[in-house]
Amino acid sequence: MILKKDIPCPGYRVGITYNVKRGVQSEVEDIEAEYDSMETIYSIKKALEKLNCTVELMEAEKSLLDCLAKTKVDIVFNIAEGRNGRGREAHIPAIMNFLGIPFTGSDETTLAIALDKNLTKQIVASYGIKTPRSQVIQKRGDKLDHTMKFPLIIKPNSEGSSKGISELSVVSGLAQLEDTIENNMSKYQQPMLIEEFIEGREFTVGIIGNDDETVVFPPMEIKFKSSLDSYKIYSYQVKKNYQQYVEYVCPAELDPSLNRKMTSIARRIYSILGCKDFARLDFRLSNDGEVYFIEINPLPGLAPGYSDYPMIAQFTGIEYDRLIGMILNSALKRYSLPTISI
Repeated sequence: MILKKDIPCPGYRVGITYNVKRGVQSEVEDIEAEYDSMETIYSIKKALEKLNCTVELMEAEKSLLDCLAKTKVDIVFNIAEGRNGRGREAHIPAIMNFLGIPFTGSDETTLAIALDKNLTKQIVASYGIKTPRSQVIQKRGDKLDHTMKFPLIIKPNSEGSSKGISELSVVSGLAQLEDTIENNMSKYQQPMLIEEFIEGREFTVGIIGNDDETVVFPPMEIKFKSSLDSYKIYSYQVKKNYQQYVEYVCPAELDPSLNRKMTSIARRIYSILGCKDFARLDFRLSNDGEVYFIEINPLPGLAPGYSDYPMIAQFTGIEYDRLIGMILNSALKRYSLPTISI
């Protein structure tokens, strides 16, 4: 462990681990949806340098182990999504824990669980938290549970950033369902999560910190100005062109009791899943006033001016550079390392 007297002057040496968009040409439009642009990576780098950190860029490729051996860092600021497999978001945290290198964000167990939407729902539901009724279609030909009620929404079970969610994802009949499952399985090569669609309002909640210092930001509502579909879902295309389709309201216009309920549920799920440092959770508020947990992202996007998480922070008065410093400090404190003045 790094002791205070060992901290490099004038600050920490921080490695940023990331996966970058390469402009891959594919019939699957959102193939690189989870990866970051170099603009985002440089924004984090600049924010850390303002805190007197020396920053090393470390792309999460096969060369990473050699890079870590050659370049000693005090802590890693992890935004890497990983390349392959259902547990891909766990790769970098697992390597860091194996090598004994401190890092920001949740560990490999939390990230592996959270990327599996169905597994996360099962865990959360076991604590009595409402989440839409669902079924996983493991392979072509699997039959729909006859008790599931239309409309239904179809999602790849292990993707983030609204990957695989389009204006065609909500279906009102069996033929539509089968066509969408077939199309998505061909594209994404994985099981599909089928959920009963909750008609109502869409919210997202950001969290930062750990233990007693965990702060839940006020819920942000995603309000549609126009829509690509009648169900108004927060799809990949809507996120990509958010200025055209939605406006963000934070704090959301919620009855105080519903506000407390949603933030309380978010805090509880954050704790149940063992999240660390920061995360973002999505909810639907049904037309009859029930709060439903949809999914969690314990590795939320940090693109300034675009990603929901830094937008929520900005609405609450926390500018981007300060937010990056807060995430870093949350991790430093977990490892009993001196924090940085921000």
